[in-house]
Amino acid sequence: QMMKHAWDNYKRYAWGLNELKPISKQGHSSNLFGNIQGATIVDALDTLYIMEMKEEFKEAKEWVEKNLDFNVNAEISVFEVNIRFVGGLLSAYYLSGEEIFRKKAVELGEKLLPAFNTPTGIPWALLNIKRNWPWASGGSSILAEFGTLHLEFVHLSHLSGNPVFAEKVMNIRKVLNRLDKPEGLYPNYLNPSSGQWGQHHVSIGGLGDSFYEYLLKAWLMSDKSDEEGKKMYYDAVQAIETHLIRKSSGGLTYIAEWKGGLLEHKMGHLTCFAGGMFALGADGAPNDKTGHHIELGAEIARTCHESYDRTSMKLGPEAFRFDGGVEAIATRQNEKYYILRPEVIETYMYMWRLTHDPKYRQWGWEAVEALEKHCRVDGGYSGIRDVYNNHESHDDVQQSFFLSETLKYLYLLFSEDDLLPFEHWVFNTEAHPLPVLHKDDGNKEENQK
Repeated sequence: QMMKHAWDNYKRYAWGLNELKPISKQGHSSNLFGNIQGATIVDALDTLYIMEMKEEFKEAKEWVEKNLDFNVNAEISVFEVNIRFVGGLLSAYYLSGEEIFRKKAVELGEKLLPAFNTPTGIPWALLNIKRNWPWASGGSSILAEFGTLHLEFVHLSHLSGNPVFAEKVMNIRKVLNRLDKPEGLYPNYLNPSSGQWGQHHVSIGGLGDSFYEYLLKAWLMSDKSDEEGKKMYYDAVQAIETHLIRKSSGGLTYIAEWKGGLLEHKMGHLTCFAGGMFALGADGAPNDKTGHHIELGAEIARTCHESYDRTSMKLGPEAFRFDGGVEAIATRQNEKYYILRPEVIETYMYMWRLTHDPKYRQWGWEAVEALEKHCRVDGGYSGIRDVYNNHESHDDVQQSFFLSETLKYLYLLFSEDDLLPFEHWVFNTEAHPLPVLHKDDGNKEENQK
């Protein structure tokens, strides 16, 4: 019902545009996608399919066939277009088998390739897909951005028969492996021309987050044959544990940010995905550390639940702090907003599937009730400006990731484990499921030719 409310209102007021403004009941276009349109449609395809909203899926597919156009003169975020559009199209193809989705995914993948034309092969952050002018903001590319192309590009090579996509992302690893890492940590900025790190800031939240997730998921998606990805992931987790994971005086485990050796005791909502990541990676953890990784996941889940529970609205702030006697609470006005983000619910979903502890469903249901009470409006769902205030001040944006991630993870949290089982599917960072590529899949493709 929540998905239907979000989708029907998008359709009514913003059809074909990127996102919906649910209060003003009109379209919203962020500059992330340049002039490419339809982000909500492409992002929602697989959720509609999984929820068996067949009519809606059909109209979305027809829109993609007739209207999804990449020949636009516009500067786009390579990262956002990859995770939402390429990821959304790939998933829609793998779930439905409809050829149009494969075709569009490969076409868009080809448009992103010029971003890799740098001295190092580390892609620029921004690209004009009509003129092939790539550039990076402030000269550096961001770890989470160039590190979050791997899953999609491996699948683009798999589906197109063109090895170039996979080669581009494997090269990114080569560059990273050659570099010295401070204390084994990966700084958030890398200059694509010089191949050197920018300032030594490290975060498992924004700017860093999905790089780590993709190392683990690359290994899982390769049917556990990508040993390099596996080693990079577990080495990184070891460094994160040593240098970033701390316990507050009240006993909450959190992941701090690292600035040139100094810790900032702040955790972003985005960082909350890491609970699910640690639990998902527990099975392959070295030296009998499986239980330890699950426990780490559970502790992060608890801390993130506290960040929700300690607000008036029972929805978590964008960032929360552990200093000056404050724990898991946002202390700055510009960190008190909630934009319908999925990360905490994502961790509940992984923890539920991997432990079946009923508290994760309980916590998920609390989030559903809070979303219904505070974010649902006549025209859809809106983010909130201050989760500590008793009076809603809405930001008037229904983010495309609300349909792609937040509602999908909630649906999966309350579904049986055999819906998109983890042994067959890996979720990209926008919650688009991609199939595990079994070692014999390559030969199967050959035989089909």
